[in-house]
Amino acid sequence: MESKRSSFSGKIGFVLAAAGSAVGLGNIWRFPYLAAKYGGGVFLLVYIILSVTFGFSLMIAEIAIGRKTQLSPIGAFKALDKRFSFVGWLASIVPAIILPYYSVIGGWVMKFTAGFIMGNTAEMSHDKYFSDYLGQVWEPLGWFALFIGLTSLIVLFGVKKGIEKVSKVMMPILVVLILGISIYTIVTMDGAIDGVIFYIKPDFSKFSIMTVVAAMGQLFYSMSLAMGIMITFGSYMKKEIKIEKSVHQIELFDTGIAFLAGLMIIPSVFAFSGGDEKALGQGAGLMFVTLPKVFDSMPAGNVIGVVFFIMVFFAALTSSISLMETVVSVFIDKLKINRKLSCLIVLIISLFLGISSALGSSAWKNIKIFGMQFLDFFDFASNNILMPIIALLTCILIGYILKPKFIVEEVELSGKFNQKSMFNIMIKYIAPIFLVIILVSSVLNALGYIEI
Repeated sequence: MESKRSSFSGKIGFVLAAAGSAVGLGNIWRFPYLAAKYGGGVFLLVYIILSVTFGFSLMIAEIAIGRKTQLSPIGAFKALDKRFSFVGWLASIVPAIILPYYSVIGGWVMKFTAGFIMGNTAEMSHDKYFSDYLGQVWEPLGWFALFIGLTSLIVLFGVKKGIEKVSKVMMPILVVLILGISIYTIVTMDGAIDGVIFYIKPDFSKFSIMTVVAAMGQLFYSMSLAMGIMITFGSYMKKEIKIEKSVHQIELFDTGIAFLAGLMIIPSVFAFSGGDEKALGQGAGLMFVTLPKVFDSMPAGNVIGVVFFIMVFFAALTSSISLMETVVSVFIDKLKINRKLSCLIVLIISLFLGISSALGSSAWKNIKIFGMQFLDFFDFASNNILMPIIALLTCILIGYILKPKFIVEEVELSGKFNQKSMFNIMIKYIAPIFLVIILVSSVLNALGYIEI
């Protein structure tokens, strides 16, 4: 039994671990294709504005809740107000839902990483390579099991020896790799500069309310909000570490890497497709179908492909670690068991739940939930329904029951809260409105009334 709660060694360990959680597959491929779909530069501008207001306020609240209570989500919300205990359970369910299907996608990344390492660039650039892989049974299951097994091994070593140590190595490497590929792409590929202009120059004629909705949804997905992760990491945070400064640094990592991912992917695909913007809006296909074609057409493309997918693997792994750690923390706190047993239980449950997502395009492809394959359904239920509800209830609890002063006092334990006024306004008035918009638009999108 763990009598003393684990903690990060200091500010750098906390920031890199939290940034590792926030930076994941959503930054690498989801952000670029949404940016391309919703106007390039104008989407980027809206996203940055929302990041430093909406995202900042929600992250401040969650980290402060964790540090104040020194508990995982279930215990934290119960300690704040017993009537809101169910919010902690919802927040704990989200990473438990996301971890299995996210690890399936992580397995895809490992498969392509291995393929580029073995020099199969030309083979992987064929249109049907990815779909043929998904149509298999045993290979996707094997890569999924390998990815989640590696995740559990790192989480097993705990906060300082596992999560913090891996994040301290992976996050700086990730920044260097993505920056290097971005520069290489822009400098060497004909037509790439047109993609850069499309990406960074706002065209306000392409702005619409859906630009804001899509940017809010991406921000929510990208910054690991409303899934218990930041509460869990906050519970490991020492009192002398400045919360406000740490959140700014996490935002810088998250938004910066998303921006660089767009700067790497959009110009390269733009050049490869001859300026066809439709080639950018392919979701998962952008990474696993279009980009292998780009690498195959480039000088030393196999080497670039290896570096790129290693980078994506790092991003996927740091996020899966944080997802699993949140669930493991709940088991430790609620069942009073040690970390080893908790990791084993979470691993077994995740393997069982992930099978449906791994087989959703092959053996179980005819089984649908509300017309969606298993992976798509789990993604929709967690990101589009549960997370906005959790965040909205958190805003109500902090804004109207405990009052913003409750969070402000915790933040000010380690220094002045410079953006206190903005936080108060966002958490009470603006953020709840945004969250209702996200929730309603997501449901309408699922029902086919609007397209996001």
